[in-house]
Amino acid sequence: MSLVVFVLALAAPIFAKLSEGWFNLAPCELCLWQRAPYWAAAALALAAVFLPRGRPWLLAGAALAAAISAAIGVFHMGVEFHWWLSPLAGCAAPAAAGASIEDLLRGLAATPTKPCDEPAYLIPGLPLSMAAMNTTYGIALALLAQGASMRGRRP
Repeated sequence: MSLVVFVLALAAPIFAKLSEGWFNLAPCELCLWQRAPYWAAAALALAAVFLPRGRPWLLAGAALAAAISAAIGVFHMGVEFHWWLSPLAGCAAPAAAGASIEDLLRGLAATPTKPCDEPAYLIPGLPLSMAAMNTTYGIALALLAQGASMRGRRP
């Protein structure tokens, strides 16, 4: 089960990166933040493959990492629905009022280029943004990893 958790944790940020090219989806700063916990989950799950004595705790850590990504996804959905503002500077759309061309050029960031309150939809007609899909995926992965962790702790 550790190997399954590893593959699924690794699949999330890889799919997100590939969707930028395949589906022309630009990530925002919160999108990028949601990817980092999956790398931690993948590393912990891979360690669980090779360290059977620590497997339950490593899988519990992977579950926590996936849950953190899901929590960031919930926060991101709140920003998309305009329930609250994001405190991240990169999430705001650039303002041009009263700025010179030099100021605008200095303010351009390489990535991300999209404001966080602008949802990215993968499937047309499906009202689930990438943040919502990440939240669902993160919760499912967290439950899977935690279940595997609990099975490993039974006497």
